[in-house]
Amino acid sequence: MRSDLIKSGPNRAPHRSLLNALGISKSEMKRPFVAVVSSKSDYIPGHIHLDNIAEAVKAGIRNAGGVPFEFNTIGVCDGIAMNHPGMRFSLPSRELIADSIEVMLTAHPLDAVVFIPNCDKIVPAMLIAACRLNLPCVFVSGGPMLPGNYRGQKIGLSEMFEAVGAHSSGNITDSELEEMEQSACPGCGSCAGMYTANSMNCLCEALGIALPGNGTIPAVYSARIRLAKMAGEQVLELYKQDIRPLDILTPAAFKNAIHTDMAIGCSTNTVLHLTAVAHASGHKLTIDDFDEIGKVTPQICKLNPAGSTFIIDLEDKGGISAVMKELSRAGLIDTSCITVDGTLEERLQNAPDADGEIIRKLENPHRKDGGIAVLKGNIAPEGSVVKQGAVAPEMMKHTGPARVFDCEEDASQAIYSGQIKAGDVVVIRYEGPKGGPGMREMLAPTSALAGMGLDASVALLTDGRFSGATRGAAIGHISPEAAEGGLIALIEDGDIISIDIPARSLNLLVDEAEIERRRAKWSPPRKQLSGYLARYAKMVTSGAKGAVLKD
Repeated sequence: MRSDLIKSGPNRAPHRSLLNALGISKSEMKRPFVAVVSSKSDYIPGHIHLDNIAEAVKAGIRNAGGVPFEFNTIGVCDGIAMNHPGMRFSLPSRELIADSIEVMLTAHPLDAVVFIPNCDKIVPAMLIAACRLNLPCVFVSGGPMLPGNYRGQKIGLSEMFEAVGAHSSGNITDSELEEMEQSACPGCGSCAGMYTANSMNCLCEALGIALPGNGTIPAVYSARIRLAKMAGEQVLELYKQDIRPLDILTPAAFKNAIHTDMAIGCSTNTVLHLTAVAHASGHKLTIDDFDEIGKVTPQICKLNPAGSTFIIDLEDKGGISAVMKELSRAGLIDTSCITVDGTLEERLQNAPDADGEIIRKLENPHRKDGGIAVLKGNIAPEGSVVKQGAVAPEMMKHTGPARVFDCEEDASQAIYSGQIKAGDVVVIRYEGPKGGPGMREMLAPTSALAGMGLDASVALLTDGRFSGATRGAAIGHISPEAAEGGLIALIEDGDIISIDIPARSLNLLVDEAEIERRRAKWSPPRKQLSGYLARYAKMVTSGAKGAVLKD
């Protein structure tokens, strides 16, 4: 046992004395020690209940003969961090979380781990840590929030942000805005649509590192507590069989995850995070892999914000296992992959068939290709990402004049004050991993346009990121970013930009001589940075590479 490093032999008597102080008995000293890593906090709705999930996990560990030890990590709620300087710390927190887990579980060596994430960066951070440590592990999230109910209609956080735009344009009143505010988020859990948190929790199932139901069983259901107990029990089985994360997170598993990603219309942030997790696992995954897989994978689910159905609706129809079972009919899933509870083939045998509505049949998809597209061109020679499954049909091809802003705040102010008109292409730059720094997620400008009814006539481009709750022609992750001298830094107001999502192209229609003239005069803006962000800006790579830190 790895924990023998702190509990076995005469020279570990001092260590055992400290364990004795924790109340560990002699019989427990002989059992496997299992870490329970939670991101519980009191001011993230997706995490406020994770102490209950952790207690259920610990009960499962004890049921299976292990000894649980819990500790917590930090976590950022992207909704609360949105549209102010705090968002600069969201993506960088991914590296801090992974590092802190590596520190704890190396300084205090245990035998296995159950990871309890829920929101945004915490899921990929824990996956990265799992790869580094390579201890037998199971992931069990806190589960999704139930959707809100506003005058008989299901709503989520994306509708709440869009309501701000509707209010600023006079389409809804103060009282209506407040009524929505009181209804949108009815309780604990990760926000109810196919946003980044739920996307990553669903993809943990597709990767095989979590049990069925991890991504879709609502946070408030008793089934979520039972799933947590099962996770605690199952991690001991993995320990006995010596099955580790790197046995599960194979190239085939990542392909399964991307096929599933495309089929359910996940957040564009999955491109960033799966690339980073693959890097941590020792496998090469590029932005081009997503595009190649996306071209042959039909989108068979259209969930909020792209549609009117929510995660709970997907759960009711069999969840991710049902989606993967339908994809396997076309040979798009490698069912020989091992998971935390057997092979994927064994798992899918028990899954229901696609219902044909929430999970469409392959013969009748929402799209013949996937929910995410990778665009390239002179603006993004290394790539950019759009959630094409949430783009209005009339915006799949668009040519219009640029309205250029050097930060999110300036763009949002222009949108709210009515300065953006139908046909415009809003460009928000110097928001990339290095230039932001931190590659801020920007839901405010996209949702403001949607709330004002402009999402079907205005496009947005950025070297930063858009939220999983974003809909519309919002193209992010433009690489190289402005701070690195990417062409996005040289765009001027009035320049014509051509977007062709079906052709996967994104181009600035300015002649090369003019571009070179501008480049000769360009220099990056200087930002006064200190502390962690200063270190992060020096070490982070491009969004096309997952914004991982330089080796």
